[in-house]
Amino acid sequence: ARLFHQAFISFRKYIMESSSVSADLHIILNDICCGAGKVCLLGHVDDLFPFFLRHAKQIFPMLDCMDDLRKISDLRLPPNWYPDARAIQRKIIFHAGPTNSGKTYHAIQRFLSAKSGIYCGPLKLLAHEIFQKSNDANVPCDLVTGEERVYANEDARQAPHIACTIEMCSTNTPYEVAVIDEIQMIRDPARGWAWTRALLGLCAEEIHVCGEAAAIDLVTELMYTTGEEVEVRNYKRLTPLTVLDYALESLDNLRPGDCVVCFSKNDIYSVSRQIEARGLECAVIYGSLPPGTKLEQAKKFNDPDDPCKILVATDAIGMGLNLCIKRIIFNSIVKPTINEKGEKEIDSITTSQALQIAGRAGRYGSSFKQGEVTTMHRDDLMQLKEILNEPVRPVKAAGLHPTPEQIEMFAYHLPDATLSNLIDIFVSLSQVDGLYFVCNIDDFKFLADMIQHIPLNLRSRYVFCTAPLNRKEPFVCTTLLKFARQFSRNEPLTFDWLCRHTKWPLAAPKNIKELVHLEAVHDVFDLYLWLSYRFMDMFPDAVLVRDIQKKLDDIIQIGVCNITKLIRASQSAAAPGAAEVVSEDFPLSRTKRDTRAVADRHGAKSTEALSVAVDVLGERRAKNLKAYRSATRQEDLKSHGRGSLANRLLREGLLTQEMLRQLESEWQDQHRSGRHGLNSKRDGQNSSKEMGKKKK
Repeated sequence: ARLFHQAFISFRKYIMESSSVSADLHIILNDICCGAGKVCLLGHVDDLFPFFLRHAKQIFPMLDCMDDLRKISDLRLPPNWYPDARAIQRKIIFHAGPTNSGKTYHAIQRFLSAKSGIYCGPLKLLAHEIFQKSNDANVPCDLVTGEERVYANEDARQAPHIACTIEMCSTNTPYEVAVIDEIQMIRDPARGWAWTRALLGLCAEEIHVCGEAAAIDLVTELMYTTGEEVEVRNYKRLTPLTVLDYALESLDNLRPGDCVVCFSKNDIYSVSRQIEARGLECAVIYGSLPPGTKLEQAKKFNDPDDPCKILVATDAIGMGLNLCIKRIIFNSIVKPTINEKGEKEIDSITTSQALQIAGRAGRYGSSFKQGEVTTMHRDDLMQLKEILNEPVRPVKAAGLHPTPEQIEMFAYHLPDATLSNLIDIFVSLSQVDGLYFVCNIDDFKFLADMIQHIPLNLRSRYVFCTAPLNRKEPFVCTTLLKFARQFSRNEPLTFDWLCRHTKWPLAAPKNIKELVHLEAVHDVFDLYLWLSYRFMDMFPDAVLVRDIQKKLDDIIQIGVCNITKLIRASQSAAAPGAAEVVSEDFPLSRTKRDTRAVADRHGAKSTEALSVAVDVLGERRAKNLKAYRSATRQEDLKSHGRGSLANRLLREGLLTQEMLRQLESEWQDQHRSGRHGLNSKRDGQNSSKEMGKKKK
């Protein structure tokens, strides 16, 4: 075994000295050698030869066709992927401005006056709004989303105008005018590729791009590579927006037209219950609610005759909903995010996010002629002002994603590789221009690994892996697995099968857990509808599923309207002292914020008491996040034990964990050398007290 291992190391050395092999392959070889070393050290000699054979199947074909693979994964000239768009001279008009500046309005007016047009938006709600406006203006317009097709003409004949979610836009159909909304999302780590595809590939005489001014330079540079000029039209906010000099501090100070913005479901539940405990009625909007429920809650809040005058929402209100808000109140200014590498982070909201949310106050044409923004806590107000006053960071790169055709060509050269491995190899070999980046593929790989054991052809497997679902929802993931398994057996997924799987019909929720499950079932129906437009024969009952989805939407609305009752029911069923209703996708956010609150309330109490508080807050975390939570709690305990000043400096970004550790180290060195007399004196006093106790 050792001799075999040494032979492989020699082979690796030969490969690494070869200039024709990429650095990524060197890394793969190194990992294999390390794995082989472990096999040898553990004495599992019988496992060694299968180990090498398994990896040799992946590596040796790569060596033979490396040049072909590099050509396929060369992403340096995306404009060349769209010959139809390159065959015409397009006019690019950038409508730049903040929220509530009328930029999208002007683009839509041109869309409506054109003979044919396409609107591409980031949300179903936005596409539905333009669909509605167009048909109300007697401009026949179809609605196209991943899950739905609605035709303006009764005979299902395609209308000259289309409102769609951006992933669904056609790059082959010619239009007079195209509108691409929220262009700054071209930098989005997961979905940015869709904006890049639309911008480079739409066949329209005029492309109207709407979004933040921060994207102007990138769009101009991208269009320079296509030989097209960009005309920029700048807009200013139509109504004034004032950042108040005082925080809300108490929910007793709420006024009609207020919107409290939270960044987690648990905060939504907590705040809405506290508001209704004060005899006030509130509407609730968060991301995982169905679009219909969001619209109903928005309608309830906007209705001047409805007693509901307070809104509690996540940043889901930043796009797609027209709301009559007088004042935006940030419950917190830290938000869980996912970075370019797919890692979870907790950080202050960006200037772009803050402006997008704050800009919802004082909407032009609403009953409030001016908007206001503040925070719930006094400590956050100064930082919010700093965030809002900072310039928005320029958008520097556009997202790309491997196409099914590119992956099929890879599979031709590497027939034994799994889809997950094909994607990994593609990304590792890909070359991108400085104007682009490869979007995060973790969700794609997660689904690819999940259904790898199911026999599917590559194209079908690729489609299943691009399905829009939240991988943190076990019920939805399990359903996708069942869909794929039945699909592989060529057995149609009927309405009856789906009803049995989801236990339809379902009753109104009695607690928060049941409400969350209903939201997951709604996502399952969405998944069925999404697949039905890609595999019509295998998912034949889309009409019936859409009917029960509407009924489910009504049931969820009942639950949301009674959300405080559901919270009470959940908390009464939970263990005493449990601070959470459902587990969070981002445990760090809740732990940091809540432990800070505990520290503020109890002042200089011992870290031991704080440890108990953190344990109580953490006891209902999801099992698959235990290790993450444990590490987080340890870090929190360390930081909170350092005192409120250190916490504040860390929170405001004036101090890093590394700087704090260095300061602690220096302080301990000085303490040991006797230079801190006061601390030494305290230590002496503590020692005297302990001696006194012993004597007693």
